Amino acid sequence: MRFSVCGRPLAILLLIPNLIFGQKWMGEVIGGVSTYNGDLTQQAVLLQRFKPAYGFNLRYNSGDIFDFRVGLMFARVGADDKDAKRPDLQARNLNFTTNIQELSACIEFKLLDPDVFLQYPYLFAGLAMFHFNPFTHDNEGKKTFLRPLSTEGEGLSDFPERKNYSLYQFCIPFGAGFKFKTTDTWDLSFELGYRFLLTDYLDDVSKTYVSLEILNLRKGPKASELAYRKVGVPFAEEGFPRGNSKVRDYYFFTGLKFAFNLSAK
Repeated sequence: MRFSVCGRPLAILLLIPNLIFGQKWMGEVIGGVSTYNGDLTQQAVLLQRFKPAYGFNLRYNSGDIFDFRVGLMFARVGADDKDAKRPDLQARNLNFTTNIQELSACIEFKLLDPDVFLQYPYLFAGLAMFHFNPFTHDNEGKKTFLRPLSTEGEGLSDFPERKNYSLYQFCIPFGAGFKFKTTDTWDLSFELGYRFLLTDYLDDVSKTYVSLEILNLRKGPKASELAYRKVGVPFAEEGFPRGNSKVRDYYFFTGLKFAFNLSAK
C-alpha cells in the first residue's frame, strides 16, 4: 500500500514528457514585413514604409477548431512627412522610426474543419505587450530619442493634463491567415495581423504644439528643435494641431509562417 501511494506521483512525473510532447506542439518561424499608420501617414499602404519583421511562436494544436499560441515578434516601423501628398504636412517635416519587441498570446479559430481540408482560412485574436522607443535624426543628422524631450509637453508640470507615455504598452492583436497543411510534421501559413494600440504616441505625435520657450527652458534647445521642424517659418502655432489625438496609431505584420511539429519522431 505504501508503494502505491509513492508510486502514483512517480508515475505521473514519468508521464509528464508524454503529456507535453505527445500533443501537437508546433514551433513557428515567421518572416515578413511590418508597417504603421498614424499621425504621420495619410495612405493606409505605402511601399516605402514597409520594413523587415520576424518572430517565433509556440503553438498548441488542440485537435478542435481552436489553437493556442504564444509568440515573440521583432519589427521596425516608421514614417516621414516628406512622403505626404499634402503640402502642409510636408512642411510640418516630422518623422520617426522605432523598433518593436512584442510578446503575445493568441487564439486561432479555424474556419474549416482541418480533418477534412488540407488548406483552410483562420482568424486570430489575443493580447500582447510591446516595447517601443521612437527616435529621429536632428538637424546635424544625430540619432535622437524623442520621449525624453517631451516634444508635446508630456510629463512637464506646465502641462499637467499631458502625462508622460510609457515605452511598454498593451495592444490587441487580431487578423486572419490561410494555412497550407502538408503533413503532420510541418505546415505553412500566410498571415496578416493588425495591432490595436492603447497609446497614440507610437510616433511621438498626438496633440497640439506647446510653447517652444517652455520646452527650451525645461528640456533644452534639442526639444524645441525637434518639436517644431518647419523650415524658414517662424513659430506661431502654440495650441494648433501637431497630430490627431482622435485617431490611435496602429501597426501590423504580414508574412509567412513555417511551422514544424516539436513532438515528431
